[in-house]
Amino acid sequence: MYVWLTLLAGLALLPALLKTFSTYFFQDCVYMYRALRFGIRLNVYKRKTPFYSIVDCFLEAVKKHPRKAFIHFEGKTYSYEEVDKESNKVANALRSEAGLREGDSVALFLGNEPRFVWTWLGLAKLGCPAALLNFNIRSKSLLHCFSCCGAKVLIAAAVLRDAVEEILPALKEKGITVYLLSDERTTDGIQCIGQAIAKASDTPLSPSLRSNIHIRTTALYIYTSGTTGLPKAAYVTHERVWASSFIQGVCGVTSEDIFYINLPLYHSAGFLIGVVGSIERGNTVVLRRKFSASQFWDDCRKYNITVMQYIGETLRYLCNMPKKDDDRDHKVRVAIGNGVRADVWQEFLNRFGRIHVRELYAATEGNVGFINYTDKVGVVGRINILSKVFFPYSIIKFDIEKEEPVRNTEGLCIPVGKDEVGLLVGKITKHTPFVGYAGNKQQNEKKRLSDVFVKGDLYFNSGDLLRIDKDKFVYFHDRVGDTFRWKGENVATTEVADILTMVDCIEEANVYGVKVEGHEGRIGMAAVKLKEGREFDCINTCSVLANYLPVYARPRFIRIQNSLEVTGTFKMKKVKLVEEGFDPTLIRDPLYFLDLTQKKYIPLSHEIHKSILSQEIKL
Repeated sequence: MYVWLTLLAGLALLPALLKTFSTYFFQDCVYMYRALRFGIRLNVYKRKTPFYSIVDCFLEAVKKHPRKAFIHFEGKTYSYEEVDKESNKVANALRSEAGLREGDSVALFLGNEPRFVWTWLGLAKLGCPAALLNFNIRSKSLLHCFSCCGAKVLIAAAVLRDAVEEILPALKEKGITVYLLSDERTTDGIQCIGQAIAKASDTPLSPSLRSNIHIRTTALYIYTSGTTGLPKAAYVTHERVWASSFIQGVCGVTSEDIFYINLPLYHSAGFLIGVVGSIERGNTVVLRRKFSASQFWDDCRKYNITVMQYIGETLRYLCNMPKKDDDRDHKVRVAIGNGVRADVWQEFLNRFGRIHVRELYAATEGNVGFINYTDKVGVVGRINILSKVFFPYSIIKFDIEKEEPVRNTEGLCIPVGKDEVGLLVGKITKHTPFVGYAGNKQQNEKKRLSDVFVKGDLYFNSGDLLRIDKDKFVYFHDRVGDTFRWKGENVATTEVADILTMVDCIEEANVYGVKVEGHEGRIGMAAVKLKEGREFDCINTCSVLANYLPVYARPRFIRIQNSLEVTGTFKMKKVKLVEEGFDPTLIRDPLYFLDLTQKKYIPLSHEIHKSILSQEIKL
C-alpha cells in the first residue's frame, strides 16, 4: 500500500520536477535517445565484417518491400524493386562497356531525375565513388571539377551534351572517357550508352565486386557551392554517408513518411539527407527537377507529402507567393533544412500551420554539426550532454579585421563567454576526422587550425561565426568574410540584409563589404531586387535603416538588380559583386549613395564617385 502511495506521489510531483530541469526536458530526452541509438548503430557498422554499406541497406529494403513506391517523378512511380533492377543494368553495362572496377572514380553530370539515383546505385554496387557535378556549371569550373576528383569517366545526361562538347577537347587531353545516357549514335569523343544499359542484364551483382570497401573509404565527392570561387571537392566517406542518412531518423521521420526532394541531388542536402536518408528509413521520395514555389503545395497535396526539405531562401519564396484559402490544407509535419531567417521562419509557421522546422547547422566537409530538435524559432541547434561527446567543438574569440583567431600571450586561442559570438572549431580526432578536399592541399591546410588550446592539437576551422546563449541554444551569426569591419565596428551581412527586406519596395537583399581607397576596412554595400512594379524608395529605405541600424552598419551604396545571383543551393553569390565595387563606369545597374545630410539615397553619379575617391565626400 505504501509503495503504491509513494509511486502515486512521485508521479504527481514528476511534472514539477521536470519543469525544474528545463522547459525542453522532454525534447532533450527524445533527441538524446534517438542520437544514442544511431550512434550505437554507426559503431556496429564500423566493426561489422564484411562492411555493411548503404547499398546493403537498400538491398534489404528491396527484399522487405519490393513493390513499395521508392520514387514518384513526373507522373511515374518506381518501386524499390524496379530501381534495384535499373541499377543492376547500369552496373552490368558499365562493367562491360567502360571496364569499371572497384575504386574507379566516376563523375556524374545529371539533373534531378530517377536515373540519377539508379546510376549512382549501379556505381556503388561496383564499389566506384561518384563525383556529383553541379549541372549548372560550365567551361572552366566544369574542367576544374575533374582535376579535383581524378575521375577518368564522365557519365552525362543527354540534355547536357552541349556543355560536354564545349570542353570535349580538354577532356580528351586528360584521357577522360565520356558516356552519354542517350540512344543516339556514338560521335567522336562521346559514347552513347543508353542502348547498352537497356539491353544489359538486371541480375544482381556479387558483393565481392566491392569487397575492399570499408567505413573510411571514399564513397562520394560532393562539391562546395562555390560562393567564394571555384568548387572544392569534399571527400565523403562511407562513415559520413551513414551519419548523414541518420538525420531523417533523428528528426522523427519514419518508413511511413513521404519525403519531398526539390533540391539539387548534386548537393549534400538533396542527396545525403534526402535520397540516402530515405533509403535508410525505407520511405518514399517525391522527386522534382527543381524547386517551384508555385507548384510546391499542389505537389504536397497530390502526393500526401509529410516531410519537406528547404535550404537558403526557399521558405521565403513560399511566403512570397499569393495567399490562398487552402494554404494549410496539407499533411506536411516536418521541414528539414538550413539557412532560413527567423522572421521568414515565423511567417512560414503563421501562414502554413504547425510544421516542425528542423533547422540544422553542418558542412559537407566539416566534423561538427548541430540540429534544432525543439520548435524554438531562429536557432540552429541546442547543446545537451551528448553534444561534445559526438562533436568535441569549441567557439573561440575571432578578430574580424585580421580574419584570424585571437590568441593569448602563450599563442593559444581563447574561448568566448556565454552569448558571445566567436569562430566555431571542431576537434580533429579519430572519431571526428576532417578528411578534407580532393586535390586541394592549400584549402585543406587553411581549414586546419593548430595550437588551439594546447600546443600540437588540431581543430577544423568551420569559417562560421556562431554563439550559444544562456539557455544553450545555438545561433548562426555569419560566415567569416561575410562579416566585415567598418569604422572599427563589425558588421554582420545577414543582419543588415534582414533589415533591408523590411523596406516595402525591396524583395531581396545581398549585403557585402567593399574596399574604398584611403580607408581602413570595408564599407557596406547591398545589391537588391525590387518587388514587382515598385521603384526604389530613396527616403523610406534610409528611414528604415536608420531606425534599426547604427550609422556604420548602414549600406552606403545600393545596387539595383533585376535578379540576385545565387548558387544551386540558393546561397547568395558575393565574389563578383565585391570585385566590381561601386564604380559607375563598370556597373550598368542603377547605383545609389546614402547621403547622410539629406537623409536619403541619391543616384551615384560619376562626380560623386570621384569625390568619394578624392575624399572630398567624407564617409
